[in-house]
Amino acid sequence: MDAERARLTEARVSKSAAWRKWGPYLSERQWGTVREDYSEGGDAWNYFTHDQARSRAYRWGEDGLAGISDDQQRLCFALALWNGRDPILKERLFGLNNSEGNHGEDVKEYYFYLDSTPTHSYMKYLYKYPQPPYPYSDLVDTNRHRGKHEFEYELIDTGVFDDNRYFDVFVEYAKASPEDILVQLTVDNRGPEPATLHALPTLWFRNTWSWGDAAPRPALRQAAAGPAGSAITASHPDLGERVLYAEGAASLLFTENETNTRRLVGVPSRTPYVKDGINDYVVHGREASVNPEKTGTKASLYYTFEVPAGGSRTVRLRLTDAAPVTNGVGAAFGDAFDGVMQACRLEADEFYASVVPSSLDKDAANVMRQALAGMLWSKQFYHYDVDRWLSEHGADPFSQRRQAPRNGHWHHMHNAHILSMPDKWEYPWYAAWDLAFHVLALSLVDENFGKQQLDLMLHESYLHPSGQLPAYEWNFGDVNPPVHAWSTIYTYRLEKARHGRGDLDWLERAFHKLLLNFTWWVNRKDRAGNNAFEGGFLGLDNIGVFDRSAPLPTGGYLEQADGTAWMALFCQNMLEITGELAMERPGYVDLALKFAEHFLWIGSAMMHAGQNVGMWDEEDGFFYDVLRLPDGSAQRLKVRSMVGLLPLCAVTEFDGKLMEKYPPLRERMRDFLTKRPELTAFIHNPGELGHGGRRLAAVLNERNLRRVLATMLDEKEFLSPYGIRSLSRYHAEHPFVFRAGGQEYRVSYLPAESDTGMFGGNSNWRGPIWMPVNMLIVRALLQYYLYYGDRFTIECPTGSGRQMTLHGVAAEISRRLGNLFLRDASGRRPVYGATRKFQEDPHWRDLILFYEYFHGDNGAGLGASHQTGWTGVVALAMHLFATRTPEQMLERGKSLVGETAHQAPPTAAATRGRRS
Repeated sequence: MDAERARLTEARVSKSAAWRKWGPYLSERQWGTVREDYSEGGDAWNYFTHDQARSRAYRWGEDGLAGISDDQQRLCFALALWNGRDPILKERLFGLNNSEGNHGEDVKEYYFYLDSTPTHSYMKYLYKYPQPPYPYSDLVDTNRHRGKHEFEYELIDTGVFDDNRYFDVFVEYAKASPEDILVQLTVDNRGPEPATLHALPTLWFRNTWSWGDAAPRPALRQAAAGPAGSAITASHPDLGERVLYAEGAASLLFTENETNTRRLVGVPSRTPYVKDGINDYVVHGREASVNPEKTGTKASLYYTFEVPAGGSRTVRLRLTDAAPVTNGVGAAFGDAFDGVMQACRLEADEFYASVVPSSLDKDAANVMRQALAGMLWSKQFYHYDVDRWLSEHGADPFSQRRQAPRNGHWHHMHNAHILSMPDKWEYPWYAAWDLAFHVLALSLVDENFGKQQLDLMLHESYLHPSGQLPAYEWNFGDVNPPVHAWSTIYTYRLEKARHGRGDLDWLERAFHKLLLNFTWWVNRKDRAGNNAFEGGFLGLDNIGVFDRSAPLPTGGYLEQADGTAWMALFCQNMLEITGELAMERPGYVDLALKFAEHFLWIGSAMMHAGQNVGMWDEEDGFFYDVLRLPDGSAQRLKVRSMVGLLPLCAVTEFDGKLMEKYPPLRERMRDFLTKRPELTAFIHNPGELGHGGRRLAAVLNERNLRRVLATMLDEKEFLSPYGIRSLSRYHAEHPFVFRAGGQEYRVSYLPAESDTGMFGGNSNWRGPIWMPVNMLIVRALLQYYLYYGDRFTIECPTGSGRQMTLHGVAAEISRRLGNLFLRDASGRRPVYGATRKFQEDPHWRDLILFYEYFHGDNGAGLGASHQTGWTGVVALAMHLFATRTPEQMLERGKSLVGETAHQAPPTAAATRGRRS
């Protein structure tokens, strides 16, 4: 067992081994969030701005640059920088708010998560800091005046990186023990001339004492200062005592993490020393803005050094709970420091050697490791007591006198946990369906953390009493796709495959909460009681003809092909869970039958729901949403989009072991099918045995599966060189147009950014490639393959004359997804499009950004630039097809899901999926 796995084991079995207590748990943007919004109208972006952030104490959390904190974010550490030219210290990442960007909010910085182990025993981060003045106004003004059809104006477009006049600032963390954290700051000058950098490693307490709780105030104090080094002690009533040691000569600057009300609103501040005091001292030379008594709740170690052209400077620090050293600050460093740092680097390499398949080449291994590092860096302490927040807005759950600006029905929520974020700048709040995908990739490296994440969404302080899962902080009551059960059974099976036995008690606890959520869906989203579901936007933002979360301009309602497909898959996942439970706990047998029957009702409804206008269009061989109007008429909204492909994903293979163990169950199921032949008349018949005696629960029978696949695999429709598009390219020349109430509603193929402001305008499901739904399609194809085996082949791409098995198709889609990030034959990465710096510069070209979505034709990255959250599942795809052959999959089925194999599959097996 390598050292990192030993830490994971120790952390799992011993509460005293708190290896995860300290980690990258700071947000990268706390300003502009719902939590910090106390405006009358709920205008979060403008109530708390980036300009205010340096001067205003946060209520619910902290942000910082390359920072860490403890798991309750009581004590925080991060980096501040100044190039001598900027108007402010660089204490946090800058970006545009939703109204400033021509495509919504967007971070305008270049930073990279280079490495992290699951316990954060080693982490590495890179920030690229320009030496010319940072162009704050230029970025805001230029983007604000660009239209929806224009490219975003990025930091690299401003010219600040011309002539390589910038610093590469590397920050490394290494743990000598759970409470002893080594920090190494390395600054490389990439420019042609010497340049001066002001570096301020900063330690501070989250402000917990200013909000009327009479909470005691913690304190930072100077303990030592001299040419050899400095020390700051940190005393917190709950956290205890800590010491931050810093090597070399530095000035110690102290202030308070308190709001500068004089700057913000023109009234005297509560304390003479305020949050932006260190900024004012460094940038404006105001010596009175820092505390000469060398105490406070925020402190910086102020280094100034000149870095020669092409040269480097290093600063070493150490944050520890050990008693202050008595033989000088230097004792905290020396050769022992270097030894620990190097050992942690090597242990990280050793750990990833057991995760990244050896069959991947150097470039692919780098992509996979950075994907996983980004997922681990994207953890954040998320704090939001909704009841208190609402009461601070004057909203009372027992009175309607004052309406809450949002989330008024979620008084029960009190979140204060480490959560995996979609993107810690653009989306510094959890989203339930994103999280389910995060767990798939996180479980490659830390299955226990994945289980904890799934547990949280089902905890009573998250799950609504009605059974609804919270969506996201802008509207917890919105509806996300119900993928939690899928992620749960996947995680259970992974653990079972790795350790020989799954955590059945955990699965049972999850099942009971998931049953509440399933019941909520059935009771709330099946309006007519005919098993055709609604759901609203369901995470697909602007994919529909209308805003699917708003009242329809026509009146009536939508029966949604994606909402109904999600529920079919939910049924299958619940059937899988009850099947696992029933193998050891017979009381779950009846529930297994219930979910099998419920799936058949939903699947049948998808194929012929009411009045001869169902979601399935027999002429097109495709699924569409159905608009049901107040006069009783109905029509399909014939947009060929991911909405119509998701029913393909409502498929799960079963091995029949449950029926073998409980023969009466087989008889009861057979009796049900005999009495209701109409349920299987148009969907796959679950009674038909497939490869190895397997059974299949699927909406699509073989005939209709071939029809949908023919459309999906057509490069003129969905199949891009880089995965499956969210909208068919057919709509580039044939836009869907719908007229209602004198207004025209149009859906056209938009392979890049959105041309509307729907859902903030910062995402687009009308053409780009999205990693999570592509992975659902890959999963579905493998489920079909386990059932049909090699006898089922399909032309891929459509019209190419090349036949593939379904395993081959899944592998081909995964290959195309991976090619987004890998160098092509010319050495270029599609994700970076025409950005020469990223394509050619040796200090940029191997740094990978995992964007939110990708151009439907050329693969360029779009949307949030650090959406490693669910885009990081590309690591799972890379791992899957590098470690398992088609033969192994057919032989072992789902039991192979968590097994680790790192050697390349035999060449013949690797290509078996293709048939010419």
